[in-house]
Amino acid sequence: MEKNSFLKPRSFLDRLKTIFSKGPAGEHIDDLEQTLIEADIDITIVEELMEALRSGSATSFEDAKKFLKKTFMDKLGAGREKSHDLRRVVLLTGINGAGKTTTASKLANLYKKMGRKVLLVAADTFRAAAIEQLADWAGQTGTDIVKGTRDGDPASAVFEGLQKAKKEGHDLVLVDTAGRLHTKVNLMQELEKVKRITLREFPEEQLDILIIIDANTGKNAFNQAKEFNNSLKLTGVILTKFDSTSKGGSIIRIKSELNLPIKYMTYGEKMDDISIFDPEEFVENLFE
Repeated sequence: MEKNSFLKPRSFLDRLKTIFSKGPAGEHIDDLEQTLIEADIDITIVEELMEALRSGSATSFEDAKKFLKKTFMDKLGAGREKSHDLRRVVLLTGINGAGKTTTASKLANLYKKMGRKVLLVAADTFRAAAIEQLADWAGQTGTDIVKGTRDGDPASAVFEGLQKAKKEGHDLVLVDTAGRLHTKVNLMQELEKVKRITLREFPEEQLDILIIIDANTGKNAFNQAKEFNNSLKLTGVILTKFDSTSKGGSIIRIKSELNLPIKYMTYGEKMDDISIFDPEEFVENLFE
């Protein structure tokens, strides 16, 4: 698979460099700390760097960059075995607008190219546009699809899709779920119902529940992941819309605190703009 072609979010590094250019780091601790916090860097990482600056063990921009780079690598599990392959049934969750429908399409296209028999399930019945968009992508990629009906029961659409998958031998079932109902409680209850229906048809070891995180979300990304994880027991993350304006720092906190693997990353509008998440490559791109 080709390496990521996304642009690099340099804003927080540029701000750090500017602050260091003003004089000794110890005189600008507050500015440095605020810059990192605004970039959604894990507070424990920020505190460790601030301590290094106060103690004099780090005194320059290069020292700070080296420290952050190593810490990011450690937090993201660089050098460890990567697990990106998806299980047979994948529930794509997350808030409305995070990119679930587009991600479902990109994954379908990716796995079809690998020779897998893929089925899309349009279970975001709260938005007619989501059903239509997924159906359009299915047509373009030649992917089988089961469509829910507007304001219909999402669990019914999922049940129909799972039955079809078992009958026709699909290797991968990608379920696009709703990201917004009338209340958060309603949304979580609906998603829990979808999960229960799925587990009646397939064993838990064949189920992935992934949250789609928009790289531009900022600090709320961790709270989203935590809330969905509490309700659904997530198995991983896909980072979407990663480009030159993205912060991306929240992913490090999600990985280190919730212990959720980052499986894929999307970074453009084209169907092929998706890659396996590679911690080493991700961090290198941040610090180039």
